Amino acid sequence: MKIPPFVLASASPARRRLLQTVGIEPIVRASDFDESQIELSEPAELVKTLAQYKAETVAPQFESALIMGCDSVLAMNGEIYGKPADTTDAIARWQIMQGNFGDLYTGHALIDLSQNRTIVKSQVTRVYFAQMSEKAIKAYVATGEPLKCAGAFAIEGFGSFFVEKIEGCHTNVIGLSLPLLRQMLGELGYDATDFWQ
Repeated sequence: MKIPPFVLASASPARRRLLQTVGIEPIVRASDFDESQIELSEPAELVKTLAQYKAETVAPQFESALIMGCDSVLAMNGEIYGKPADTTDAIARWQIMQGNFGDLYTGHALIDLSQNRTIVKSQVTRVYFAQMSEKAIKAYVATGEPLKCAGAFAIEGFGSFFVEKIEGCHTNVIGLSLPLLRQMLGELGYDATDFWQ
């Protein structure tokens, strides 16, 4: 089987770095899909739907490729949180998150254009947040990092200071579950090592 180019339908530098870490050098094509038009109250369904739309938006740009779309949200106390709107929103969220836990959902959609097949799955990881002072919350939000991330934190950045522990897949919290990607590639007939540069 000919190994197609691997396309990441996401502008996320963290997702790109994850793929590069395991030897996949993706072609990056941000989908620019308008997420606000999708309203679902179940987090796993929401992230799967958004991931699929992102991949499908990019797919017409290629004849033969594997297109990966992803989307992440944090679910907590029955609420679903994507990226915070602004610093005020981020501070308010951290006042709820600190000393608490949430479930980080990431949807993964993989379109194989050569086989005309699409696989869509989600992964969930439980994240436990540290008790934080108001000073620490404001200082973290002032870094700007929380404004770029679903759930208002980056476990691979300053936010790692404030994550006590996680239950489940570590890379899922960064935005792409590498074990799940390996399984999805296997379902399409590829070995993950086929993509090593």
